[in-house]
Amino acid sequence: MRAKFTVQSVKEFGYGGKEAALTAVYSGTPEDNEFAKATPSGSINITVDNPAAKDFLVPGKNYFVDFTPAE
Repeated sequence: MRAKFTVQSVKEFGYGGKEAALTAVYSGTPEDNEFAKATPSGSINITVDNPAAKDFLVPGKNYFVDFTPAE
């Protein structure tokens, strides 16, 4: 399953990590509208401490999130 999320905010911690709050995109393009038929809302909070990845999530930008079963 693939969903599109927007970064709403990024909070920086004193130790160098960041927490990003994301919400599902549910309108705007035909793709977004199709996703919203089955999953009209959603949120993700993620804390990143990896120096190579912590600046990847930018407030206001959209990102695809892929859900794949793990064994």
